[in-house]
Amino acid sequence: MSAVVFDIGNVLYHWSPRALYECLIPNDQALDAFLRDVVNMDWHLEHDAGRDFADTSAERIAMFPEHADLIRAWGERFDETILGPVEGMHEIVAELDAAGVPIFGISNFSHEFFPPFRAAEAQLFDRFRDIVVSGDEKLIKPDPAIYTLALKRFGLAPGEGYFIDDSLANVESARANGFMAHHFVQGAAAVRAELVEMGLL
Repeated sequence: MSAVVFDIGNVLYHWSPRALYECLIPNDQALDAFLRDVVNMDWHLEHDAGRDFADTSAERIAMFPEHADLIRAWGERFDETILGPVEGMHEIVAELDAAGVPIFGISNFSHEFFPPFRAAEAQLFDRFRDIVVSGDEKLIKPDPAIYTLALKRFGLAPGEGYFIDDSLANVESARANGFMAHHFVQGAAAVRAELVEMGLL
């Protein structure tokens, strides 16, 4: 094992669209319905796959004109869906970097929303040698092609990268396509234990 590869959402940073819309829709039933029917995860994945927010939001506003302002808020206030660091994970990144371990990322993230986020979080992301962003590549996890691309981009042979993701489907696809992978469900302590066992920390 020679490199560590991180997912971003709910591995390095807590992410929740609900956190934004709780501020805008006070009724819980209305909030649930809005997140289920209007700005649901299937719609959000279109951004991760490389579509422009201007196009996806126009389509949704045509379908749900009564929610036009709320739909626009996704783009205007996306940073409010990101709730801060996942406990203990930024410390692991810093320790790996200090130890000279190559650090990379593979993230399902909009090509429009990622650059300002990365700039705002440069203290962390400047430690990364490269990040494959799904919206830039128009490939989303768990598509095997994104892992093949990442290995090539990172200069890693199969088996050289330890990948951490909160989605089991993404982890299983990574394992089938050249990565050792950790399903992030038990927090930073479990990651740290495996990294210590592998001699990376």
